[in-house]
Amino acid sequence: MKPHLLLAGVLAPLLLIGACSDLPLVLDPHGSNAQQTARIAWVLFGGGTIIFVLVAMLAAFAVFAPVAGRAWLRHPRFVVGAGIVFPIVALSALLVYTLAVSGELARSRVAAPLRIAVTGEMWWWRVRYLDARGETVLETANEVHIPVGQAVELSLDTADVLHSFWVPSLSGKLDMIPGRVNVLRLTADTPGTYRGQCAEFCGAQHAKMAFHVVASAGPDFDLWLAAQRMPAAAPRTPDPEQGMTLFIAHCATCHTVRGTPAVGRLGPDLTHVGSRLTLAAGTLPNNAGTFAGWIAGSQHIKPENRMPSFDHFSGEQLVALATWLESLR
Repeated sequence: MKPHLLLAGVLAPLLLIGACSDLPLVLDPHGSNAQQTARIAWVLFGGGTIIFVLVAMLAAFAVFAPVAGRAWLRHPRFVVGAGIVFPIVALSALLVYTLAVSGELARSRVAAPLRIAVTGEMWWWRVRYLDARGETVLETANEVHIPVGQAVELSLDTADVLHSFWVPSLSGKLDMIPGRVNVLRLTADTPGTYRGQCAEFCGAQHAKMAFHVVASAGPDFDLWLAAQRMPAAAPRTPDPEQGMTLFIAHCATCHTVRGTPAVGRLGPDLTHVGSRLTLAAGTLPNNAGTFAGWIAGSQHIKPENRMPSFDHFSGEQLVALATWLESLR
């Protein structure tokens, strides 16, 4: 294969990945933990590149140099030094560096005034904001809002199988293990919306188990928190009663909307669902049209998830219910 074609084949996937702006990027850190993780990655990339270049140079010399000139490659000292001593020294140095930086991350115990419990479920994220006593002050889903420049403590657990919480731009991943609570501390240095993903295969829809971390300035975060703690506001829809009646009759067993009789716990809390960025854990953009599609065809869009498809609704009923839910902000 020609060299330029080989190079194009290597670079093309990287260019395509970079073009997808919504993908989380490990090498684009926006938090102290992520910066240390990126530093490890660059050191490993650099060390691997140096080793690769040295080996490639030796291989080229062994192939193209005159036979008499490359006799030293077969000398026992060179074989032992290049084949045993060099790999041990190089890999040990990289290992020691990685363990040192990783240990620094693990030892970090910055006091976190904000505590958030995140529970992985098949295939979405239950998010609870806790007070000083560990009691839930509000619950949401698939989005974690945090203040910029403030340490946040995340208590991670799972309601079913093994999951893994990963926000590449803010921190490394941490597994969510049945029967155990793991703690992750992170800080966002700049405002923004950072995509996260379950990083441990957890079933058929593992790839559609995404979430977002929204980092905002302190006053903006305080306003968001205060609004989220309020019950659902009265919807501004042409016929709010029809949408709410349908919801109470068909959805209240699984979902909660504070301020209404709906107090279900099986599915996400939908009190302010209209203000979220996406539906179904990052699967769909959030608007009335996609809401209607999700209600009618959830099993087609995300097979085997725990919400049935409500394909028996008439068009009018579907529009009323979707419009009511989208208005909950």
